[in-house]
Amino acid sequence: MVIKVKVTPSSKEDRVVGQDPDGTWKVRVRAAPDKGKANQAVIDLLAKHFNKPKRSIIIKSGLTDRLKTVIIED
Repeated sequence: MVIKVKVTPSSKEDRVVGQDPDGTWKVRVRAAPDKGKANQAVIDLLAKHFNKPKRSIIIKSGLTDRLKTVIIED
């Protein structure tokens, strides 16, 4: 499954906010966008939300952008 994710780093809490009408998932993470910390937090959060192992969540594009393309493998 391939999804688009809009990330808000440095938030008060880690949570999946929901989906926009265009299907983009909105997530908030406490981690700052520094040295990949926010990306790792996104992977951890999505793995928990979709009940998948962390190794099955791959950020395909957008490593330095707020809008990311994420692959969730089965």
